Amino acid sequence: MTEHPELHAVYVISVFAELAGVHPQTLRNYERGGLLSPQRTSGGSRRFSDEDLVALRRIQELTNEGVNLEGVKRIMALEVELIAAKDAFSALASEARANVEQTRREFRRDLVPVQNALSLIIKPSRRPRGTR
Repeated sequence: MTEHPELHAVYVISVFAELAGVHPQTLRNYERGGLLSPQRTSGGSRRFSDEDLVALRRIQELTNEGVNLEGVKRIMALEVELIAAKDAFSALASEARANVEQTRREFRRDLVPVQNALSLIIKPSRRPRGTR
């Protein structure tokens, strides 16, 4: 299993709040509102990751543009859905290209070149020209 460093929850709430330039209570409110989901230690302390920092930056960007927290939540959910849809589309497009290529390979051997096909259809007359 490969590790993703951006998913390691290493920041305690005070350090994370300082990194982000927000009050720790703001982070608690975002968590309560479902905008952030920090991991928890066995003792119940919050631990934030670099991925949480990216999400927080997006929250800040949207709220600075005047979007309320419920709107931010909906926009972020739609962005996740969009990424999933793009990934699914990409996978389907790759599969379709592979299927088309496989079909071309299968039928390539059955195809007759145009010159050969025309010579089979249009056979030259055995009579000399000008005679009936």
